[in-house]
Amino acid sequence: MNTAQSTRVASTDAIRAHFPALQRRHGGEQVAYFDGPGGTQVPRAVADAMTDYLFHHNANTHWAYPTSAETDALLANARVTLAEFLGADAGEIAFGANMTTLLFHLSRAIGRTLEPGDEIIVTELDHHANIAPWQALARERGAVLKWVPLDLRTSHLDFDAFVRALSPRTKVVAVGAASNALGTITDVRSLIAMAKATNAITVVDAVHFAPHHLVDVRALDCDFLACSAYKFYGPHVGVLYGKADMIANLDVPRLEPAPNEGGERLETGTQNHEGIVGAAAAVDFLASLAPESMGARRERLAATFDALHHRGEQLVAHLWDGVGQMPWVTPVGPQPGTARTSTVSLRVAGGSERAAIALAQRGLFASHGDFYASTVAARLGVSDEGLLRIGCMAYSTAAEIDRLLVALHALRP
Repeated sequence: MNTAQSTRVASTDAIRAHFPALQRRHGGEQVAYFDGPGGTQVPRAVADAMTDYLFHHNANTHWAYPTSAETDALLANARVTLAEFLGADAGEIAFGANMTTLLFHLSRAIGRTLEPGDEIIVTELDHHANIAPWQALARERGAVLKWVPLDLRTSHLDFDAFVRALSPRTKVVAVGAASNALGTITDVRSLIAMAKATNAITVVDAVHFAPHHLVDVRALDCDFLACSAYKFYGPHVGVLYGKADMIANLDVPRLEPAPNEGGERLETGTQNHEGIVGAAAAVDFLASLAPESMGARRERLAATFDALHHRGEQLVAHLWDGVGQMPWVTPVGPQPGTARTSTVSLRVAGGSERAAIALAQRGLFASHGDFYASTVAARLGVSDEGLLRIGCMAYSTAAEIDRLLVALHALRP
């Protein structure tokens, strides 16, 4: 996107006006939310859509009365909207409680096809929601679990090790598109292309990627991809994409009377209808940040993500340069300007929890610990002290980074 196009996307100040949470004060200061990688704040339009559903359309599905029919229509619209968000077809979208639950469910279905000695590849860079389901499957089915190591020098996966891990017995490759702990963006398209040579099923964790870059499942050519709406300004709902033929042929655990077509095959029980409606509203909110003259919804989403990525890069560079003057604070992960998201984790003398408490007293909310990327923390040697994670989202400003740098400077031993 060129500069002229970027300036047509809503300014940060205009975006902030949509988020009531930004009016909160704590410790005498207006709150700055740096906890977005664990869950973003929600714009008013998303909450309004959920409230409207609950007040005026609330019903269960597939029955012959108005509110049930309205619910069916709203859920169908949400599948279309999330499909556009991911570059998929509506019948390839399933909803669930969260990515973890969806992947445990998916792994059980895939596990019914595995035999002892079959191989599953996972990575040290991933959130454990895309590791634990495959570990459990390996134990239950007698499969062999292979790990692709994290290269601590680059904060990226060891691609040569991935190539060595592939074999004729590779049946599943589970990989993350971006690290929620380090901000690393992985070239999953290349990994998937290599995995296809073994006919392996590819499962992508895009939870941390989806808030920062527009997903294109057709370009990736992955078999399954999961993300979470509450990471891109929506409610707590998980979203799973699956290729239509893969969904149709999966032996999924399901109730016989339940719908058996498209993404509904992967869903169990009554869904969080208001959350699904809210997830669609979150996508529409992101599209609305670019003017309608920039094209259809998918094109406007692309414009929005390009502009937000550029702004995020500037914030990351500002933060990185600032902590470079503080020997007691060490940023980890890829350098600014490389393949990364606008999430920066910091090693802070005295431990991450102590730092998070001190920041909160100044109205700066940031998460700490290992963020369920436990293997990353172990490889970095910070399992005990943890990391302080700073997430720059659509509503983050340079002034908030300045406040953060002042607070971090006050932590000097």
